[in-house]
Amino acid sequence: MENTTHKLLIIVGSVREGRFGPVVGSWVAEQARTHGGFEVNVVDLADIELPLVLPAAPPKFAGAGYPRPAGMAALTSALEEADAFVVVTPEYNHSYPASLKAAIDWHFTQWTAKPVAFVSYGGAAGGRHAVLHLENVLSELHAVTVRDGLAFPNYFTAWQDGEPLDTEAPGYAKALLDQLAWWSATLRAGREAAPYPG
Repeated sequence: MENTTHKLLIIVGSVREGRFGPVVGSWVAEQARTHGGFEVNVVDLADIELPLVLPAAPPKFAGAGYPRPAGMAALTSALEEADAFVVVTPEYNHSYPASLKAAIDWHFTQWTAKPVAFVSYGGAAGGRHAVLHLENVLSELHAVTVRDGLAFPNYFTAWQDGEPLDTEAPGYAKALLDQLAWWSATLRAGREAAPYPG
């Protein structure tokens, strides 16, 4: 594994008015750049065209000819190029936003045999219900979910000036990123050695 820098895509999942996601996404990106193991790219789903109506043929079987909207091209390209993902998600009614589900469902092979970590925020549960649902969905796409995540309960009182008040948060972020870097290197080597059988 000679190349130790991995292409990391951070996805800001909420598109709700007044959302807090960009604040969390910016902080996570800063932690990833400080980590040093990643080339960091951030995609905000609020900037992406994400129709809820899907083509008849699933993307898994349609291949390169899958008819995605032109406004989705930047997201598709970023997903394809990435070695790893961090999904930043709130929790809405004990689950994750429809915008994230749409972004996932418009793609398939772009997630395959790549690691995904989660940073969530919300009320008392800190977005953990959303993460549990995302883990289930992404495993269907043959992605590998990273065990250690970050959750920010009661984010509305737990952050100040774009930073979490918990002084241990950067250490938790480093643990997440260390695991993500290991999985990135391991899975990239596997994809390069042989096609994934799925």
